[in-house]
Amino acid sequence: MSRAEATDGSMGDSVKSLVPARMDRLPWTRFHWSIVVGLGTAWILDGLEIQMVSANGYAKMLDMSSTEVGFTGTVYLVGQVVGALVFGRLADKLGRRKFFIITLLVYLIGSGIAGFAPNMQFLWVFRFIAGLGIGGEYTAINSAIDELIPSHYRGRVDIAINGTYWGGAALGAVANFFLLNPSHPDFSENWGWRIGFFLGPVLGLIIIYLRRHIPESPRWQLTHGQADAANKTVDEIEQRIHDEGVTDLPPVDESKAIEVRSIENVGARQILGVFFKKYPKRAATTIVMFVTQSFLYNAIFFSYALVLENFYDVKNTAIYFIPFAIGNLIGPLVLGHLFDTWGRRKMIFLTYGLAGVVLAVSAILFNIGALTAVTQTIFWCVAFFFASAGASSAYLVASESFPVELRSQAISYFFAIGQIAGALAPVLYGSLIGDGSDRFPLTIGYFIGAALMIGGGITAFLIGVDAERKSLEDITEPLSVVGASATKERKAN
Repeated sequence: MSRAEATDGSMGDSVKSLVPARMDRLPWTRFHWSIVVGLGTAWILDGLEIQMVSANGYAKMLDMSSTEVGFTGTVYLVGQVVGALVFGRLADKLGRRKFFIITLLVYLIGSGIAGFAPNMQFLWVFRFIAGLGIGGEYTAINSAIDELIPSHYRGRVDIAINGTYWGGAALGAVANFFLLNPSHPDFSENWGWRIGFFLGPVLGLIIIYLRRHIPESPRWQLTHGQADAANKTVDEIEQRIHDEGVTDLPPVDESKAIEVRSIENVGARQILGVFFKKYPKRAATTIVMFVTQSFLYNAIFFSYALVLENFYDVKNTAIYFIPFAIGNLIGPLVLGHLFDTWGRRKMIFLTYGLAGVVLAVSAILFNIGALTAVTQTIFWCVAFFFASAGASSAYLVASESFPVELRSQAISYFFAIGQIAGALAPVLYGSLIGDGSDRFPLTIGYFIGAALMIGGGITAFLIGVDAERKSLEDITEPLSVVGASATKERKAN
């Protein structure tokens, strides 16, 4: 008799299982690296996409005004929100694995065909489709990562993967430097921007190949009436790890068995009850984290070039973006493991708080004219070294704080709220910059951004959840759990 058969047995219409415990006790192996590489590249694609579009290489050939160019970015962001909401719902209902293939295909089609755009209307349609795919990626991928990665490593992996957005952005900046080179105007205007749109799909085809061997989340299978499939998936994962040379797996903690009954559908009323009646503090924390980080990032990211141009008389701002992107990339990689060791609440407080303090100091120096373009960029790099790690943890908090049956939807809803709030920032900060004749309005804007980040960190510290190194089921019981084995978090949140 196999371990799965010995430890999992039917109890009427319910099943008692050790699937989550078996997954969490696994050591780090090449199998987990395959998840990181196969699933984590979604954010690289998004960073690449945003940077390619923000370079506006297509504007002259398609005869687009500044407003129309701005709308091209808006269309993509709207597509992300719609894609997150649609595919988040489907990923919870039909499974993670289907949608981290489907969403990538949607992105490939949208971005690839956009590169052939003969006019701006054609471009907008397929930029929206590309956004649908990337938005869907955010929900399905974050859910799958957190459900497949062992609890001891979940925080650092999730945060590092979300931070790779900036690796894609840096890659896009370097690509634009060559593809949109003004010394070759005929190439850059006619083909350079089109080739840029093709880079993401080419990378995506490689990613699809890597994702073929990533399994469905056994946690999702267990809570959706597929207990045998869940056991088989874990058996196959353990066999893969055994084949990699790990022959002595840690024992399974029998006390971690959970009993679940399949739930066919989670309705809107039940979802609202989970968010605002059962876990109101978690919902509040997640909303605050998404809104504050989205507002700050959109405020700085979409206005940094205008700041350099209007206040520091910089003609070519693209070169300043590369260190900015690198600082954002390094932060999650360096600080991520502390979210697993020192703790979620402490690190969110630290990263959000330090980002806000550095931004506030730079605002004071900016207002008195004590900064140059280089020192202003250095302050941004330092602030976002911390902010990037904190912002990446927002997806982790959304994923951990709510039950497996609506994990993807939780990410999608809070992501949408953050994106909507963040969409106000570029307009606000653009108006504060004005013609660059007065520094004080933008200084106030920087203080607002700093205060929001510090407030977000304080909120997470006071009412956030201590989720480090805990099983997802210990943090948040599945809705399908049988019996009265509620955790302490269930009472407290």
